[in-house]
Amino acid sequence: MAPNPAPNPMPAPREVDYNIALDSHVKPVTISDKIAYGFVRFLRFFADKFFAKRYGHRAVVLETVAAVPGMVGGLWQHLTALRKMRGDEGWIRTLLDEAENERMHLMTFIEIAQPNWFERFLIISVQFVFYNAYFFLYLFAPRTAHRVVGYFEEEAVISYTQYLAEVEAGKQENVPAPQLAIDYWQLPEDARLSDVIIAVRADEAEHRDVNHSFVDVIDDRRAA
Repeated sequence: MAPNPAPNPMPAPREVDYNIALDSHVKPVTISDKIAYGFVRFLRFFADKFFAKRYGHRAVVLETVAAVPGMVGGLWQHLTALRKMRGDEGWIRTLLDEAENERMHLMTFIEIAQPNWFERFLIISVQFVFYNAYFFLYLFAPRTAHRVVGYFEEEAVISYTQYLAEVEAGKQENVPAPQLAIDYWQLPEDARLSDVIIAVRADEAEHRDVNHSFVDVIDDRRAA
């Protein structure tokens, strides 16, 4: 009999890419792009109104949503590979890693900004609606689904840049980094919130580039 796995195992440590471009933006060209961009900007408007500069609480709620697309996409890529009896070209692992990474963002910010009862209710409600909506979007329009995530991550990079500016200006307390974050991103033991934000922002920039590149791959397949 196989031994029982260790409880709550930590994912593999992640290196922070401090050189990744932060100001990258893919201009919406096709109707699909414009729908995706408009939808993300619509969500950004409500997030700005609801959370204002409560960036820690914004991160808790939005990272709950951000962890959904990778899991949904990984599931569909897995089923597609099985159904078509072909390789997945690395998409499954990439998308599942993205989902796990976003979950680690969530677990980190829960320790920094404890969500109140209303925010916990909001998390449950938004996740339920978004999961089902994204599930069917990926089923019928995977190109648009990946573009949505690409634009969502572009906005995440902007939000974390604003959060970092608030912390560095002394408007938000630069609290010590949770041990979870120190272990995961291999940060110095004396790391602070600002170091965590820089690491998370780099992750979001990577997810942005990956999902926009997936759209390019889909376009190339359709053109072939």
